[in-house]
Amino acid sequence: MRVSGMTQPNSLENKMSHVIGRICLAVLRGLTCFIIVTGIAHAGETLDRIERTGAITLTNRDTSIPFSYMDASGKPIGYTVDICMKLVDAISAQLKRPGLKVRFVQVNPSSRFPAIIEGKADLECGPTTNNAERRKIVSFTIPNFIASAKMVVKANSGIKNWSDLRDRTVVTTKATTNAQSIAERNNVRALNIRLIEANDDRESFQKIVDGKADVFAMDDVLLYGLKANVKNPDDYDVVGSPLTVEPYAIMFSRQDLELKKIVDTEMARIIQSGEIYSLYRKWFNSPIPPNGVNLNMPMNRLLRASFQFPSDKVAD
Repeated sequence: MRVSGMTQPNSLENKMSHVIGRICLAVLRGLTCFIIVTGIAHAGETLDRIERTGAITLTNRDTSIPFSYMDASGKPIGYTVDICMKLVDAISAQLKRPGLKVRFVQVNPSSRFPAIIEGKADLECGPTTNNAERRKIVSFTIPNFIASAKMVVKANSGIKNWSDLRDRTVVTTKATTNAQSIAERNNVRALNIRLIEANDDRESFQKIVDGKADVFAMDDVLLYGLKANVKNPDDYDVVGSPLTVEPYAIMFSRQDLELKKIVDTEMARIIQSGEIYSLYRKWFNSPIPPNGVNLNMPMNRLLRASFQFPSDKVAD
């Protein structure tokens, strides 16, 4: 039986635990700054809360096909939502609390980090890149997908690769790793790119549809998902050599070591048992809601290789 570890804080910790400050987390690769309430978090406090309330809170997105989005009834579905539900089962078993109530809080790329850091959600169930900079403020488990940054353009644009972006307008989504990568490419190649940012992936794609941008730079799998669900998919192409490697992983508080142990153990089990391959086929090689579109994306060699040697320390 797990016992909550409450210890008497020393005087320094006692002072720090009552400090409310403004902390701007200016993390590399495009995280926006935001204000959080600070405090001392004890290992196990997330699990303590889940055990005490009998409920767990997950994040969801509304446009990140096929990872986390809404079905026709408004229910959160997707590849990473399915993975999170398996993690919930493992947490429930560890706590001996069957039937945990699952709550969802919708986030976007800008709000997902505050949701975890401020304790508004326990697991972030979307396409979020695990890298060394982000691991300074949150924890990640073993990656479940590896994407590459590419771009979507109108099929008649004449744009085929990054070198074709000179004097073009490029849109990407706020608080993603792609904004930093595009800025770096622009500086190195002196392409005179005009970079604009949208609030979410759907808004970014719409700027291509409306002719307000020439290119939407984002992770390839998200571009394919958006393209597959527009009115005329053949009017758009996903192009460009891979600009970055983006290992997606479930995110949670870095303060709770007990939670990390459970999540890492279950994620390793999902991979080693082969369940991850069934989930992959369901969401990437089969018709998916809401329109029955099949993304037809074979598992790439980087992801397949990563499953042979699972590790949460990636993109360093």
